Amino acid sequence: MDDAEKNLPSQGQLISAPVTDGSGSRFWMLLAMGAVVLAIVIGAVVIFGHKSPDPNANKNDPYAAKLKLSDLHMSTAENFAGGSVTYIEGKITNTGDKKITGARVELVFKDSIGQIAQQEILPVTVVLPNSPYVDYGSLDLAPLGPGQARDFRLTLEHVSTNWDRQIPQAKVVGVSY
Repeated sequence: MDDAEKNLPSQGQLISAPVTDGSGSRFWMLLAMGAVVLAIVIGAVVIFGHKSPDPNANKNDPYAAKLKLSDLHMSTAENFAGGSVTYIEGKITNTGDKKITGARVELVFKDSIGQIAQQEILPVTVVLPNSPYVDYGSLDLAPLGPGQARDFRLTLEHVSTNWDRQIPQAKVVGVSY
């Protein structure tokens, strides 16, 4: 028997490599493809889902002084995830001579010693006309003409725990026509 024959297994000792149908590698391929698709979807949501500030909303526009906020009140509601949402609601009146298609309001929440606990700038949403139920939308869907008034809502996902529980200061800081 030569050396090559000594290294061969005998008939009773045959060892065979495991037979695979490729399903293991197919699983990893599908998993990798799923991860790539998920990454693309998340990227698209981040890029396209983030609403950038209205470029037409002019900050510190002198016309902002012609938009009057009144009858402010607050309410909270639970969202579908079990968290709470805070609403600042009231009436917005256009005392100027231009049709408004957008507005941003600055809210300033104070703490118990009168210092700023939270400051937010939020887009104004108004009650949409001709709805069979109360629905809010942006001012570009229902522009506010000269001399008109409409109920509005500002929505906050979070309010500081240091807040003094008083209605925050509200001021129009941006306007678009």
